[in-house]
Amino acid sequence: MEPSSLSEQNPAPAQEAPTPRQLHSIKAQLDLVLLALEALTGLGSDAMLAAAESLGVSDLLSDRVNLWRLRQASPLRKGQGRKKLDIDEARALVLVSCHLATAHRDPIRQAVTRLEQALGQGQPPHRSAQLGDYLDAFSNAYQDRMEGDQTATTDELTTLGLKLLVDLLFYSGAGGSRKLWVTLLDRAAE
Repeated sequence: MEPSSLSEQNPAPAQEAPTPRQLHSIKAQLDLVLLALEALTGLGSDAMLAAAESLGVSDLLSDRVNLWRLRQASPLRKGQGRKKLDIDEARALVLVSCHLATAHRDPIRQAVTRLEQALGQGQPPHRSAQLGDYLDAFSNAYQDRMEGDQTATTDELTTLGLKLLVDLLFYSGAGGSRKLWVTLLDRAAE
């Protein structure tokens, strides 16, 4: 892909290009967003690659091995560090993440509605079948794939999973890629 075609879909203006230190944090955050999407919807690398193709960023996310290497770049991952993430790859992952969130807006919205109902009734979120399944899938995938925090408690993983679920709702709406990019930069600056 030519740089101009990615910049046409660019989730952020050039003046907001992340520093190398910020890219390190962005790698972890993007992987967590994709992990939450996987846990909620059951989608896998085929859906991510199809989204990359439809968005015209398939040269950056060309196949399963390339996608795996990009995700393994996350500092939270077991065996991380195999590939560095550059700015164009980060932007492509943002576009793919938001495209998939938009495509799965209904289940995301249903899950957030169930979360609001559970909290409103003072019930634990995991008692809802959809939320329980999502939280189990998220926790299992996190513990299986991530080594950055093997001491994370069930409550911490539940909190992280639910926060990511609510974030997905925002990324599935209008301007989602811009919202995700700004969030990534903000969290990387913390």
